[in-house]
Amino acid sequence: MPKLKTKSGAKKRFKVTGTGKVLYQQSGKRHGMIKRSTKQVRDHRGTKVLFKTDGDNIKKYWLPNS
Repeated sequence: MPKLKTKSGAKKRFKVTGTGKVLYQQSGKRHGMIKRSTKQVRDHRGTKVLFKTDGDNIKKYWLPNS
């Protein structure tokens, strides 16, 4: 069997923690912030943890080596 390759788009977008959770950057912070409320801009800072089932799918299909 050949080795499974990690999807390079996924390795730029997701990070797996030591306990196996998948972190992702929140959307809506690239442009057009003037339209959004300051609360919305503030709440989209930093990273979030994916739901467990979504994170399991990411690890299984796109990040097999992590």
